[in-house]
Amino acid sequence: MARKRKRSPWKLRLAAALALLAAAVGGYLWWQVNHWLPPEESYPDQGVVAGARDGVINFRTVRALGGSFAYLDASDGESGQDARFSRNFAAGLEANLQVGAVHAFDPCAMADGQSANFVTMVPRDSTLLPPAIELRKTADACEQRVSDAAVESELMTLINQIENHSGKAAILKIDPEFEARYGLASQFERNLWLTRTWIEPDYAGRPWLLWTANEALRSEASEDPVRWVVVQP
Repeated sequence: MARKRKRSPWKLRLAAALALLAAAVGGYLWWQVNHWLPPEESYPDQGVVAGARDGVINFRTVRALGGSFAYLDASDGESGQDARFSRNFAAGLEANLQVGAVHAFDPCAMADGQSANFVTMVPRDSTLLPPAIELRKTADACEQRVSDAAVESELMTLINQIENHSGKAAILKIDPEFEARYGLASQFERNLWLTRTWIEPDYAGRPWLLWTANEALRSEASEDPVRWVVVQP
């Protein structure tokens, strides 16, 4: 019967040391990513995007962290309405932040119902930031097939309707998966809002105006992670 070969003590110590080093490096990188803010000297105009999914946010603390604005999730498709929009709206203004609203586009629904939902949630107010339309969902999950041409057409209609209500050109908040599916960033002459933690995004093929630079910032502003945004200087 073959005898088991024992590992020497120094090899065991080396393996343990390497494991501790890997854990320490991993912990450091996790802390850096989750607490990282883009430097103010490079991006002087910074803020948050907030909704019910982000929990309770102290917007005064956002201001203290260097934030000057808050985009707030407002409406989703034809009937979805963010449960914290009204409270976040009032709290953001009270903290002397500029405030804007975000509508999540539903490619399975007609534009008329979606714009009506947005108008119900968001007041007509010239002091608000330009509205943002989030492009995240694709039509692949729709009950009935929706062609790419129909998605583009309804989106254009929705953009026009929301712009008529707000009096300002909309910003397209395009997620990488949506852009990879439809490639619409180059089809609409609107400012872009892109997302990628820590590394400047380039997936739209043209410059962005807004960048969600940290999708899960750990800070004093909330017990939950917040989404931190910067403006192209």
